[in-house]
Amino acid sequence: MAKVTVYSTTWCPWCARLKDFLKENKIAFKNIDVGDNPKAAKELEAKSGQMGVPVTDVDGKIIIGFNEAEIRKALKL
Repeated sequence: MAKVTVYSTTWCPWCARLKDFLKENKIAFKNIDVGDNPKAAKELEAKSGQMGVPVTDVDGKIIIGFNEAEIRKALKL
């Protein structure tokens, strides 16, 4: 199974949609809230080159935004 990490904030509607999508598809993921964690925000920026959320890391593949087609492809859904 793929290792999935989601970088998000509590106030981001696209983040909520992404997490709902993963839950609906029974994909286990680690959620990192960058809204109140400066260290995690720096990690997000280093990985993606930006500060926008959501960002999904699927086994090292970085997907910016809630791009369902790319997430499905990365997860082989």
